[in-house]
Amino acid sequence: MQGVMMGLGQAGGGLSGKTVLITGVSKGLGRALSLELAKRGHSVIGCSRSQDKLNSLNSDLLSFDPSSSDKHFLLPADVSSDSSVQEFARLVVERKGVPDIIVNNAGTINKNSKIWEVLPEEFDAVYETNVKGTVNILRHFIPLMIPSKKGVIVNMSSGWGRSGAALVAPYCASKWAIEGLTRSVAKELPEGMAIVALSPGVINTDMLASCFGDSASLYQTPDAWALKAATMILNLTAADNGASLTV
Repeated sequence: MQGVMMGLGQAGGGLSGKTVLITGVSKGLGRALSLELAKRGHSVIGCSRSQDKLNSLNSDLLSFDPSSSDKHFLLPADVSSDSSVQEFARLVVERKGVPDIIVNNAGTINKNSKIWEVLPEEFDAVYETNVKGTVNILRHFIPLMIPSKKGVIVNMSSGWGRSGAALVAPYCASKWAIEGLTRSVAKELPEGMAIVALSPGVINTDMLASCFGDSASLYQTPDAWALKAATMILNLTAADNGASLTV
């Protein structure tokens, strides 16, 4: 926690020139975080299943520095597919090298339903993206980080990964899994690296709207969240390894 507390006191994140890989950058928190990091001068590597949304994000990223067309690297990839992530990792290393920070942000939620009413394929879709997708990224990127014994991995959790809520049991279960996964992997990493579970808090995203309806608009926007989240993420250190944090 010491690394986070020190970082929060530094304006603009306190660090420069980082390469940050973010999954699920096409919308919501992933998109907002990508734009905030680019605004601060960092390089963004991102993936999403939507090429159109990647093209839109790329245009916005370049607006901060039109002369640096090779600064950011966005690729279509499905994190729930191990082979897709394996190819993504190969292309990332070939083009940008090993990222300094990885943010496992890609996620989905079930439609509000009691667990016995959730269709098997819907439950599977939540777990395949939220849990299996995170594991696939860890499987292919941690070995690339180990030789230098440095690098920070942020697994996006949720307040519902530390408590329960009716009608979203599949999502809650997936985020509880992220908390446990993170604590276990923290014990496997070499000294100098860190992996944390990060709850973003309650943010007005499409996923929140699917649960809260119109009242989702009462909560902060992804852009407002990204201002705080970027500073926090950029200043994580090895001292934070294994922590469960909240923006």
